[in-house]
Amino acid sequence: MSKTVLPFAVDDISAFARSLRRQLDGLEALPSHVEMLNLLVRASGFRNFQHFRVQHESIKILEAPKSPSPELNLKLVKRLVRFFDEDGQLIRWPKKFSERIVCLWVMWSRIPAKQSFSEKEISDLLEKEHLFGDYALLRRELVDRGMVVRNTDGSQYKRLEVRPPLEALEVLSHLRR
Repeated sequence: MSKTVLPFAVDDISAFARSLRRQLDGLEALPSHVEMLNLLVRASGFRNFQHFRVQHESIKILEAPKSPSPELNLKLVKRLVRFFDEDGQLIRWPKKFSERIVCLWVMWSRIPAKQSFSEKEISDLLEKEHLFGDYALLRRELVDRGMVVRNTDGSQYKRLEVRPPLEALEVLSHLRR
């Protein structure tokens, strides 16, 4: 069985020593290895050694470096490119949520950045970018997914500047070719 190194530190060594001494006074014999571990961690404020170990492992997980960005899903990209015609217009609305999101990113990319649009202007812009005739669906989905923001009365729309996922960037590069 391999050993897991668990660093042990206390804020106040004097309080730690007093607590440990009180616990040792109540024992009739020398503590076993496991009992000694429990005495030590109890003196520093944990319920038992198991509690100490779980706390340490959760801190390690939180401090661990984030994993690199996920791999590009080329199968999804190939499937999604077929949703667009040779002019880059969205032919039909995908059934799968994962496909819809990437198609929305393509629609998002075609909204000029840092500009405000009226409802009619954003609707006209989206109308030119698809062939299935439901610009209201696209407009609503862009707002619901946090890609476009609108004021409370719905009179002004503005694209939010966020980085699209890898698949959306790849679909965009395919459509530009």
